Amino acid sequence: MAKNQNNTPFIFPQTESTVLPDPSNFFSPNLLSNPLPTNSFFQNFVLKNGDQPEYIHPYLIKSSNSSLSLSYPSRRANSAVIYQVFNADLTITSKQGSTGKHVISAYSDLSVTLDIPSKNLSFFLVRGSPFLTVSVTQPTPLSITTIHAILSFSSDDSNTKFTVQFNNGQTWLLYASSPIQLSHTLSEITSSAFSGIIRIALLPDSDLNHEAVLDKCRSCYPVSGKAVFREAFVLEYKWEKKGSGDLLLLGHPLHVQLLANRGSGVTILDDFKYRSIDGDLVGFVGDSWVLETDPVFVTWHSTQGVREESYDEIVSALSNDVEGLNSSSIKTTSSYFYGKLIARAARLALIAEEVSSYHDVIPKVRKFLKETIKPWLEGTFSGNGFLHDNKWGGIITQQGSTDTGADFGFGIYNDHHYHLGYFLYAIAVLTKLDPAWGMKYKAQAYSLVHDFMNLDTGSNPKYTRLRCFDLYVLHSWAGGLTEFTDGRNQESTSEAVSAYYSAALLGMAYGDLRLAALGSTLTSLEILGTKTFWHVEDGGTLYEEEFTRENKIMGVLWSNKRDTGLWFAPAEWKECRLGIQLLPLVPISEAVFSNVEYVKQLVEWTLPALERDGVGEGWKGFVYALEGVYDNESALKKIRSLKGYDDGNSLSNLLWWIHSRGDADTGFDH
Repeated sequence: MAKNQNNTPFIFPQTESTVLPDPSNFFSPNLLSNPLPTNSFFQNFVLKNGDQPEYIHPYLIKSSNSSLSLSYPSRRANSAVIYQVFNADLTITSKQGSTGKHVISAYSDLSVTLDIPSKNLSFFLVRGSPFLTVSVTQPTPLSITTIHAILSFSSDDSNTKFTVQFNNGQTWLLYASSPIQLSHTLSEITSSAFSGIIRIALLPDSDLNHEAVLDKCRSCYPVSGKAVFREAFVLEYKWEKKGSGDLLLLGHPLHVQLLANRGSGVTILDDFKYRSIDGDLVGFVGDSWVLETDPVFVTWHSTQGVREESYDEIVSALSNDVEGLNSSSIKTTSSYFYGKLIARAARLALIAEEVSSYHDVIPKVRKFLKETIKPWLEGTFSGNGFLHDNKWGGIITQQGSTDTGADFGFGIYNDHHYHLGYFLYAIAVLTKLDPAWGMKYKAQAYSLVHDFMNLDTGSNPKYTRLRCFDLYVLHSWAGGLTEFTDGRNQESTSEAVSAYYSAALLGMAYGDLRLAALGSTLTSLEILGTKTFWHVEDGGTLYEEEFTRENKIMGVLWSNKRDTGLWFAPAEWKECRLGIQLLPLVPISEAVFSNVEYVKQLVEWTLPALERDGVGEGWKGFVYALEGVYDNESALKKIRSLKGYDDGNSLSNLLWWIHSRGDADTGFDH
C-alpha cells in the first residue's frame, strides 16, 4: 500500500462539508469513529427519517415509528418499467416502551443489525435469509399487525411454531426459541411477555416440502456475513451463525452460476424458491459459499491487434487528435468531464503504441497528462479539487462540499467509481509511460483507489470498504447518500467496469499484483452483472415478456426497480441507452459486448432512433462502434462521416476499435 514519507496513508486535505447528512442520527456511537458506507444495501435506514424501505432479499423491509414492517413484494411490469410493490404484510413492535427511532448497531458485507432500543427489539437483517430474525432482549409483550385479514391461525403442540394465513393468499410461519403464548384478532397478533428469538418466514408455496425445509432450518440463524476475496476471481461468503442445525439462505441466479465445488459444503435446493426482481432465489444450505467467476484478462491494448493495412488511417487521425491537446484549453472544472478528457488523451498514447509503435505523438500526450493530472493530485487545481471528508470517510470535491448538485453529486458520494475511474485510467497510462512520475504520485493515486476499492479498513481507516460494489448482488451502485424509495441505483455499467479495469491497469503499472488481481476480479463480476441484469436479450426469461420484447438494454437499474428511462434522457432516446452502457470505449469493452448475436440485436433495435432530429454525433459514434462488431465495413463508412465525437472519445479511438475487430463469424466470447 502506498504511503507518504511519514509512513501513513496519503489523505487529501480535510474539509467539513456543509451538505452531507449527519451519520450520528442512526448509527450507534461506537460505529462513528470508522468510515461509513455510502452506497449500501441499507442506506435508506440512515438517511432523513430512516423510514424508506430497502430490499433485503427476499423481503422489502421498512423501519418507522418504533416498528419494523416486512413485505414479500408483489411485482408490476409493463414495457417501460418493472417494480416491486411494498405492502406492510407484517409490522412488528412491542406493546411496551416509549416511541423512539431505530439504531444501526452493526453491519457487514451481507447483513445489518437494526435495533429499536425503546422496544427491546434487535433485528438481524441478513441478505438472502428467508427468515426475518428478531431478538427480543428483555421480557416484552409483542404486537404483530397486518394490513390483511387473518383467515386462520394455528400452533403446534409446543407453542414454538405458528401458521398464519391471510386473505391475500399468503401463509406465514412464526417460530419462537421457547414457548410463547399468542392470541389474535382480525389484523393483530399479540403475545405475553417474551424474551428470546423470533423467526418469521413466508411460506412461498403450499408444498409441504417447503414447510419441511423451513422447519428443519428454523433453529440456526445468521447474525452477520462477510465476503472474502480468497484469490483472484474467487469470492467466499462466510456466515456467522447462532443456534443449532443447518443454515438456510437464498442465492440469486449469479450465485447459482458461480458456486464452486458443488459437491462439498453447500447443498442447492433447486425447488425451494422465492421470487425476486433479480431472478428466482433458491435455497442454499451451508455455512460458507465459494463463488468463482471466469477470469478476465486485463490488457492495455486490443486482444487481437490492429489490422496493419489500417495503420495509415489511424496514424493520420492520431496526429490530428494529439495536435489538438492543449491543457490550457480545458475549460471544465467538473471532476467527471475533466476525468473523461484526460482518459481520452491517455487512450491516444496506447493507440499509438499499438499502431506499429507509432511513438512520435507519445511525448506530447505524456506532457499533456502531466500538466492536467498534477493539479488535482497536488491540490492546486483552480476552481475544484479533491478533499477528504472525515464524517463518512472518503474523497469529495471542493465544489461538492457545498453543493449537492455539483459534479453530479460527487460531494454526497454519487458516482465515485465513474469519476475516479477516469482519473485512474489516465494515471495508470502516465505511470506506464513515465514510471518515475508514477512513483512520485503513487500515494495520491492509491488514495483514489482506496476511496472506492478499499478492502482493509484497518490499514486504510479513512475510507469505507468497497464503496460502490455490492457483494451480494455482485455489481455496483452509484446512488450515494440520497434517499430513494427504490433503493440504490446504477445507470452506466460500462463506466463501473472501466473503473475496476483502470484500477487493475494501475496495479499492472506499479507491479502491484494484489491490486491487479482485485481490479480484475471486480471487473469480471461487474461484467457478469452487466450481462445478466442490464443486457436484455431476445428470449431472455429474467424479465417479463412485455418488457423484453420492447427493450434490448436497461436505462437505470435500481435495487427495487428496472427502468428504461435515463437520468439525462427519455427512454425513446435509445442511442443514449446504448451509449451510456458502452462509454468509455476501451479494450475491456470487448468483454462486456462479447456476444455478437446480442450486439446485433441491440444495434438493430437502436438504429431507427438515429433518424430523429437532433441526435448527437457523439452518441451515433457508440452505436456505429458496436455495429462494427458484426458489420465492419458499414460501421467504418458511418464513422468516417461523423462530424463530432463524445468528449471522452475521438476519431482515433473509433478507428482503433473498428480496425481491431476480428472476424465477426468467430465472435468475441472470450
